[in-house]
Amino acid sequence: MAGDIGPGSVILEMREITKEFPGVKALDGVSMTVRRGEVHAICGENGAGKSTLMKVLSGVYQGYTGEILFEGQVVEYRNIRESEHAGIVIIHQELALIPELSIAENIFLGNEQTKRGAIDWLETRHKASELLARVGLAENPDTKIKDIGVGKQQLVEIAKALSKEVKLLILDEPTAALNEGDSQHLLHLILGLRSRGVTCIMISHKLNEIEQISDGITIIRDGRSIETLRVKEDGVDENRIIKAMVGRDLESRFPDYTPKIGEKFFEVHGWTVRHPNVSDRLVCKNEEFFVRRGEIVGFAGLMGAGRTELMRSIFGRSYGSFVQGTIVKDGKELTLRSVSDAIGAGLAYVTEDRKTLGLNLLDDLKATTVAANLKRITHNFVVSEPEEYEYAEQYRKELRTKAPSVDEGISKLSGGNQQKVVLSKWLFTEPDLLILDEPTRGIDVGAKFEIYGIIQRLAAEGKGVIVVSSELPELLGLSDRIYTICEGAITGVLNKSRADQESLMRLMTKNSHGGVGTEISLDAVEHGGIAS
Repeated sequence: MAGDIGPGSVILEMREITKEFPGVKALDGVSMTVRRGEVHAICGENGAGKSTLMKVLSGVYQGYTGEILFEGQVVEYRNIRESEHAGIVIIHQELALIPELSIAENIFLGNEQTKRGAIDWLETRHKASELLARVGLAENPDTKIKDIGVGKQQLVEIAKALSKEVKLLILDEPTAALNEGDSQHLLHLILGLRSRGVTCIMISHKLNEIEQISDGITIIRDGRSIETLRVKEDGVDENRIIKAMVGRDLESRFPDYTPKIGEKFFEVHGWTVRHPNVSDRLVCKNEEFFVRRGEIVGFAGLMGAGRTELMRSIFGRSYGSFVQGTIVKDGKELTLRSVSDAIGAGLAYVTEDRKTLGLNLLDDLKATTVAANLKRITHNFVVSEPEEYEYAEQYRKELRTKAPSVDEGISKLSGGNQQKVVLSKWLFTEPDLLILDEPTRGIDVGAKFEIYGIIQRLAAEGKGVIVVSSELPELLGLSDRIYTICEGAITGVLNKSRADQESLMRLMTKNSHGGVGTEISLDAVEHGGIAS
């Protein structure tokens, strides 16, 4: 018999779900209840089992024990198509859109609008336009996915879900790659769906967002469900969630650390770079900055400000078309025309998109660890397998990467542990300057704390560290100095003691036409001043 279908009734119940993989028990008796028409968050550290639980629900994983009830009926879906037919749609962290197809084609892929055995393109575009309007996306349905940003792509995924008459929408890290504006738009959209009776389950590490929109929260730790909280009734705040996630009070988001800053050793002067495809557009405009030994230097800017473009162009000109500028390290001018040149000069760059640019997901942990510096373990043109294993195991232990062995496949690791492997790969090159682009994106508070400790340890060893982050609290808690970028120009720099979110945001929105940026001097920067 079907259960109650009124607002506030139970739409989903998962009872004692256990799922094992070879050598790993990913889920161990997890239970969860979700009410109809609510936003229900699932929180936990990386590797806790959150995504695995949702893949069991949606039919991606079979072979589990326990019981799932959806709308009062016991269900066991064998694949995604079955769960979608029942009204359960999951949007994964890695969006499942085809870049070369249009928005309309992606929305109805596998669910084509047909007439007399052929695709009805007029109806396809008409319905796509209606769905785009529902999610607040003002785009032509014929626009290709590759021509819109990731924030808009996320909205296309939701439009795609709505086309399937969704009852339960599961969003896995929906705002991980979005800026603040796009994130807030998406959160308001989720609340709008809730008001129209769509139940949402959200997996996220952004605890402020969970606190903002969730009605209920289930905490998972080490594959077990710890507790379910009602946000309003239980007076839930971020500290309460963190304590349940990590099993202890996290007194500080950042490890205790006293910097020991040395001499200036890395300088960039007059750095100017053109866009790779638009020759009259500058993505880096006469930028200047420096880094001292033992110093953690932050770079703040809104999405599209040019932070990543600056770092990639410095790292062996791996982005854009070089116009002019000099790089000086230890008093000597460097010419870095390739990534190999940059690595040889003691630079390392951890990309913002670890799965696309930072890792080969088909490799194992040991092959990835040594990939950027094979010559270090190559003798007589042969890679030493014993040394490969030894170094991989060394970095696995030092960075506390959770993996059964160094033979474990990268794709099987959680996001936080994948990030540690990327760090291992670049630490193996023995760099003097480590550039970290969004180093904690998509990882939980416990893993962030560990990453912060690793960054501080590297600085304590006398290395220079550059951190690019969209999270201002992260930059404020971690950096000794913070540069701000707007429209491809450095608009200011603040010492840790003078920086706060308001002052950073003011500089992040002040373009170079305001008299800042290209005129900033290294003397002013060195004393933590702002050229204005």
